[in-house]
Amino acid sequence: MESALRTTVSIATLTCALGALVLVTPAYAGKPVGSDRGAETEQTGGADETGIHSAVRIEYTGSVTPNGGSGNVTSADPNWMPSPCRYAPYLGAEDFKKEMSTKNKDAASAPGMTGTPGAAIGQTKAHYEDGFGWEDRPGYEDYDVAKDGEGMFWAGVENLNEPDILKRSSCTELPFWVDNGEAPPPRYERAITPEMLAALSYQHMELAGTEVTLAPAETTKVDLPTWAWLDKTDFHEVRATASINVPGFALTATTTAKPVSLKLEPGTPDAETYLASGECTFDDDGSIGDPYTKGKADQTPPCGIRYLRSSEDGTFENAQAVTIQEIKAVNR
Repeated sequence: MESALRTTVSIATLTCALGALVLVTPAYAGKPVGSDRGAETEQTGGADETGIHSAVRIEYTGSVTPNGGSGNVTSADPNWMPSPCRYAPYLGAEDFKKEMSTKNKDAASAPGMTGTPGAAIGQTKAHYEDGFGWEDRPGYEDYDVAKDGEGMFWAGVENLNEPDILKRSSCTELPFWVDNGEAPPPRYERAITPEMLAALSYQHMELAGTEVTLAPAETTKVDLPTWAWLDKTDFHEVRATASINVPGFALTATTTAKPVSLKLEPGTPDAETYLASGECTFDDDGSIGDPYTKGKADQTPPCGIRYLRSSEDGTFENAQAVTIQEIKAVNR
């Protein structure tokens, strides 16, 4: 599948090829995150009015924004966007029992917890302690502590870069158990997948700024060609990686971007681009276009723009942006 990814509309846009490679490491049996059996990294979950959330963090490395912030690449393809929330490994059985039993006790003793709210808390307690189940959701005996180390409870986790809070908090299913090496039940359609992780890796991708040289640099005149070029650019292939690595479940997704052309977008129909397509490709030496030098005023630039009428204030901005052509390749 191919789709266009872009940041902002601008006069100069660097076009790249994007690929996603997902590696799934073999699942292995081991102790759950946060248990007292020698966990390398203890992680804790969170809670709000929608319930408890996955404690397992996604680690981002490579060309990504600091602190997991949203990158400068966004998708124009609605079918290749990160899910607003997902289900992911949360805690092992013993730690989940400590977490959930405390929450149930606190909720039951809160003011006003009678009638329907009180009944819901009672059902939740019975679900994890007494084997109470419904439909296709079997219950658990004593929080499945007898299987501690053989799997993990999974819970909902929000994609904090999703602006719609209702979508972000829509993974409201009660936490459920998944054995090490097993896939979550099919009914949990938002359980983390390689494709989701690949989408998250490019959502956090940060493409370094590449300055396109323009002549004239800031203000141009009607019918005066504006030359655009990139010297032997230092904009090389960049990679962003997202990974989850917990006992019984490990995924890694790497997204790569490589520059292939420079696309000029005048921002008005009253302009001509050179080439006519507005897309300037790299030369063999790694440059794009030709630098403007004295004596070329009457020449047509191999890469540039000619405005046919003035803008409102007679100037235009040299905004820099990035367009990505996406090519997905997922290896399981």
